[in-house]
Parts: sequence; C-alpha cells; structure tokens
Amino acid sequence: MNKARMDCNVSTETSAAVLLVVSAGLAMLVANSAFHSFYQGFLSIPVAIQLGSFEIAKPLQLWINDGLMAIFFFLVGLEVKREIIDGHLASIDQIILPAIGAFAGILFPALFYVWFNWDNPQAIHGWAVPTATDIAFALGVFSLFSKQVPLSLKLFLLSVAIFDDIGAIIIIATFYSQDLSTTSLFVALVGLAVLFLLNHYRVNYQAPYLLIGVIVWAAVLKSGVHATLAGFALALFIPLKVKNTQGYSMLLHLEHSVKPWVAFGIVPIFAFANAGVNLSGITLSNLLDPVTLGVITGLFFGKQLGIFSACWLAIKLGFAQLPRGASWLQLYGISILCGIGFTMSLFIGSLAFENADPQYFNQVKLGVLVSSILAALLGGCLIKYSQHPQKKEVQYETRSSVT
Repeated sequence: MNKARMDCNVSTETSAAVLLVVSAGLAMLVANSAFHSFYQGFLSIPVAIQLGSFEIAKPLQLWINDGLMAIFFFLVGLEVKREIIDGHLASIDQIILPAIGAFAGILFPALFYVWFNWDNPQAIHGWAVPTATDIAFALGVFSLFSKQVPLSLKLFLLSVAIFDDIGAIIIIATFYSQDLSTTSLFVALVGLAVLFLLNHYRVNYQAPYLLIGVIVWAAVLKSGVHATLAGFALALFIPLKVKNTQGYSMLLHLEHSVKPWVAFGIVPIFAFANAGVNLSGITLSNLLDPVTLGVITGLFFGKQLGIFSACWLAIKLGFAQLPRGASWLQLYGISILCGIGFTMSLFIGSLAFENADPQYFNQVKLGVLVSSILAALLGGCLIKYSQHPQKKEVQYETRSSVT
C-alpha cells in the first residue's frame, strides 16, 4: 500500500467519523427541540411494499434498521471474507492476538451489564448491547489521533473489530431471532443454495447475485431471523477470485462501490434515526439506572479490561506477539477505543428492546452516547500521548516500507 493510498484511506475514515458524529448530534438537537414530535412522527411513517399477497409493511425507522443495515452487514461480510482469504487474517499468526482480544472484549462487557441487571428479566435482554464495537467510529478516531504510530496498530484495531462484528452476527442470529417461519426459512435456504451454485460455477455477472440476495433478504425478514443477517450471508458467496464483466474482482469491486454509500449515507442515516435522546428531565438517577450503568461500564471498562488483559496474558504466555513497533501504552489506547460502541450497540439495543417499554432503549442510547464519548476522548488522547517525537523517524520508515 503506497503512502498516497494510505493517506486517502485515513482521510475517508476521519471524514466518515466526523459525519457520524454530526448526524448523531443533529438527532440529539432535533430530539430536544420543538421538532421532537415531528422527528418521532417522521420515523414512525408507515412504509409498505406489496407484490400480490406478499407484503412488507414497517415504520420508516424499521426500514432503516432492517433494510439499510442489511447493506451495512453486506459490506461487513465482504470485508471479513477478503481479510480471511487474502488479507491480514489469512495467517494463523495474525489471527491469534485480535481473536483472543475480541473474545474477551465481548465476554467482559456482557458480564458487567449482567452484574447490574441480573434481577430484571426485561432489562437482561440487553446484555449484548455493550459487546459491540463501532468499527467506523473507532477507526475514524484512531486516524484523527494517530499521525505517527506503526501501521500494525491500525491492523490490530481493524482485526479486533472484524472479529467483534462476527461475534455480533452470531449473537443476533442466536439470541435476537424469534417466531421462526419454516416456509420463509426454506425459501431463504433455497436462495442461499442458488448463490452457492453461482459461486461454484464462477458466474461473473453481479446482477444474479444481488437479485437472489434481495429475495433471501425478504425471506429472512419474514422468517423471524433478523433480516440484516441476509446481507452478511450474501457477501460470503460473492467470489473474490472471479472477475466481473468489467474485468475487476467481483468482491473487491462491490466492496469499493458499496463502502462510500455505507460510510457517508447508511451509517449517518442510522445514527440520525436512532441516536435522538430527549434529555429533558434527565437527572443523575437516569445515569445510575441499571441499564445505563450496565452499558457504560460494559463499553468503557469491560472492553478495555477484557481486550488488554487477554492480550497481555496471551503475549506473556508466548501465544502471540505485541503488534510490531507498538508499545503497551498504545495497545491499551486501542483497547479503550474498542469501547466506542455507537452504531452497533444502538442497533443491538433496538433489537433487544424492540417490544419493550421505550424507556429501556432510551437508557441504552444514553449509556452508549456517554461511554462512546469517554472511550473516544481517553483512547484518542492516549494514542496521541504515546507518539514520542524521537520515534517519528522510525515509525515513518515502518509505514513507508509497507507495500
């Protein structure tokens, strides 16, 4: 990777993170203004698509959460497949440390949340909220503060976030699917079988993959399994080594085409639709609510404690190595940045409390916002502080040597 391309990626990640913050801030502003009722009413607008007897009817907010976020998970699936087959997760030596860190980074936050909510059967459904890392937000903050750090740190953060996303997929499929329809599941499985055949016979037209993917999404939506999983499943059947009709790798071409729409469109729209917290009447008791405390402590303390301690132990026992050129302080800073849960935490929260008192999701929003801000500020400052002037020349050479 040349320096120009790296600078372009850094600029894109930073811009996407800034737009994400602006969208969330705008949602907060509208939710606490005279337009609050308009905001809620707009998100509740019923939208329906009907084809014969088949109908999908949902409020606008659920179209965003179930529809647009399926494209988000499609991109996640493309990135996961590329990294595992032909990226920096293709080697077992590169997988060990981030996989261990990600596992502990899911377990510890869940335990923190459960500690505060174990006696509330309704609130306990949100145990997975603090387990997720917002990869776009975390990478954006990292890029903003990391002008002179080894590239290995960014790769470690990216790898942890990828494993974290895989964990989120498994959690959503296992714990947040309900009232399964065998007919719809059968249609979805047939669709996946067709995708397998398209991949097996190296079909190089993108349209059939995407058309079958839409059918699979609709079937999964009706099956009771969360529809976003269809996006991830579709990505796994997109071939990496097959060139499309334009002469490009089909997977890389789709990833390159979809990523700007996700970063600058879908994620900000999701943030605007889900981050609006009405702060009127918010008191210290709201911050001390068990759900809010569980989310804050899980994301801010659980993430950094789980990731850093597990990685420290793995390195000390000789199972893995510290990222090349990185210091322990920098690794700790990365562990804190993983506590930025924003998009994914809000998404899981919307699933966990979809049929519960809206106050639960409001507490989730408050906890996610507070913990993500704390993690971004502290993690970013530690990364910035860890960049000693005398190491700049060495670190620049480390970056420049990457091809």
